[in-house]
Amino acid sequence: MLLHTQPGVTMWTKAKVLRGAFCAAQSVHAVKHRPGSCSVGRGPGKTWVRPSGFDTGLKTFNSLTKQKEPLILTREGIATWYSCGPTVYDHAHLGHACSYVRFDILQRILSRLFGITVIHAMVITDIDDKIIKRSLEDNVSPTTIASVYEEEFKRDMLSLKVTPPTVYLRVTDNVHHIVSFIEGIVKNGHAYATKEGNSNKRDGRDFALWKPSKPQEPFWDSPWGRGRPGWHIECSTVASSVFGSQLDIHSGGIDLAFPHHENEVAQSEAYHLCGQWANYFLHSGHLHLKGSAEKMSKSLKNFVTIKDFLQSYSANEFRMFCLLAKYRSGVDYSDGSMLEARTSLRTIATFIHDATVYMKGQLHCSPVREAVLWERLAEIKSSVAKALADDFDTPRAISAVMNLVYHGNCQLQPVSKCEGVTRSPAVFGAMVSYITDVLDVFGIDLLHSKEAAEVRSGGSLEAVVEQLTHFRSEVRAFALVPQDGPTKPGLYPERIPLLKACDTLRNDLAPLGVLIKDRGATSTWELTPRKGSQRVQDEDQETSS
Repeated sequence: MLLHTQPGVTMWTKAKVLRGAFCAAQSVHAVKHRPGSCSVGRGPGKTWVRPSGFDTGLKTFNSLTKQKEPLILTREGIATWYSCGPTVYDHAHLGHACSYVRFDILQRILSRLFGITVIHAMVITDIDDKIIKRSLEDNVSPTTIASVYEEEFKRDMLSLKVTPPTVYLRVTDNVHHIVSFIEGIVKNGHAYATKEGNSNKRDGRDFALWKPSKPQEPFWDSPWGRGRPGWHIECSTVASSVFGSQLDIHSGGIDLAFPHHENEVAQSEAYHLCGQWANYFLHSGHLHLKGSAEKMSKSLKNFVTIKDFLQSYSANEFRMFCLLAKYRSGVDYSDGSMLEARTSLRTIATFIHDATVYMKGQLHCSPVREAVLWERLAEIKSSVAKALADDFDTPRAISAVMNLVYHGNCQLQPVSKCEGVTRSPAVFGAMVSYITDVLDVFGIDLLHSKEAAEVRSGGSLEAVVEQLTHFRSEVRAFALVPQDGPTKPGLYPERIPLLKACDTLRNDLAPLGVLIKDRGATSTWELTPRKGSQRVQDEDQETSS
């Protein structure tokens, strides 16, 4: 990185400490080590060392080794986790959201399912070439640009129900630490200063630690003159300031693996003089617009902002979208893929509603094969736990949950009369509780806060709907009584208008958020979001189909 107050003084870290942890092309370069130099990465002569400590029983794909490894933590029940945060110069988009939501899901699985406390630190890059460029374009200070978009990013994350990290740290609040960190690398013999930028680099692979400031740019004083940190050094410094010389997990998008994470490893191991700074690197796959080979990116102008996305879809639906693909995989974003996520959620929600109605005694069904459902529930619990312990395989876990829903629906067969039929509400209660718990682990709450607010604002609405539905059911039952005698089959003609009126009432209430379902001689109801947006209209159409 570059440093200066004097004309063009630049600080470089030596490429000879790099070994190509993430980039295969990098590993083919000749690497010459001086005695005592810090070997970084997994190149020839340097292999990943399995940590000693607490074995979680999980396996995760480690980018350092390109294979699944047992997840072993330094301290029992504690995971130290560092992630690269946003560069706050513009609106966050779905590509960012996909990575942050995916890693939020992984952290929730660790903490809520496997009982591991995650200490998560994230850096906010609030000084950068792009921020400076944007500030000059908008004629405001870089601090203003960074502050506006940092707060917007945090709001976007909350709107997607991403758990905030244990601590956010800004680069500008840590420049004094960065300077000290660079001084440590210099002291250890792994960095050097130049006076003319790139022209005096000792190796083409060397990269800058400190940049000289240009006119009208922010600057900080340092032993190398006025300047500011380069890109890579901030993460090494901030992570080390929180976690010291040993880190369990480092995460980020796959595009950060090289050169950013590669250089982080070089800097950190050169500073700490250690052989393995971070034990696991986890990388999320790119989000693509369907039909495009390019990742969603601001520079390519092919992005959808989080705000715009949430005008059409919900945070729950985006989480389900993320769950349906492995976190390491690239994923295509389209209306079709979002419809798949929405349909999966609706299928689960409908089952939970129907099972709850059955437990209340409002839905009459043929006898349930209770023993089969208990057995299926136990199998699904085991399958989900195994899937999530195997590199957080959420698609396999969701498939198992949908399988449980399918078997539950097969048993919920409505009948007109139920005299003498044995009921089995307990097993459905267990199924609903388990499904709700699993979704909660993933950060999905099927009763969205906006929908919940609408229900709460209704006051006594539920009691009114209950009485209305009961009255309507009695009218329907009266209208459905068949005529007496073999010569008069069918219903009483004079009562058919009553039946049509009941159907009209049901249809008229649906757009108002009251969904009535006729099940033989009985009826059930639920409150749904009003059709105030296309998203809700689509959901209601799916429900009625």
